[in-house]
Amino acid sequence: MIHALKFTNLSLLVLYPIAWIAPLAHAGLLPFFRGTELTIFSGINDLWDSDIALAMIVSIFAVVMPYFKTILLALIQFGLVSGPRWMTTLEIAGKLSMTDVFLLAMYVVVVKGVGVGHVDIAWGLHLFTALVLTSLAITIGHKRLEKTTEGAI
Repeated sequence: MIHALKFTNLSLLVLYPIAWIAPLAHAGLLPFFRGTELTIFSGINDLWDSDIALAMIVSIFAVVMPYFKTILLALIQFGLVSGPRWMTTLEIAGKLSMTDVFLLAMYVVVVKGVGVGHVDIAWGLHLFTALVLTSLAITIGHKRLEKTTEGAI
């Protein structure tokens, strides 16, 4: 079980960059974005031109935090770092990396609710959501194994 969790977690290091460039949605007539295909990187690029602070926030939550969480969990899984401080840091990173899925969902709801233009969900949004949820499941699995191991000692 532990090897499957480690392998799956390491695979996220390859899959996250794919999700960042994968199409999240196909949009038409939206004033906020230049292209019709929205990706995490194209969204950040478009935001950078209009609102640098928001672009930095989205960059942190959609790129940095999920990747940081994955690397930190790998370090914990392979025994390179240990202790309650690192688990607390992992939990915080996990909570922050979940907010990006919420932000993307809110964007789609707002655009569809306003009635200006249209948005069709693309495979990249499903991939990115699956990666974040997989990361959450790996973290939960790791915590359960850690508790089981502590109880056996």
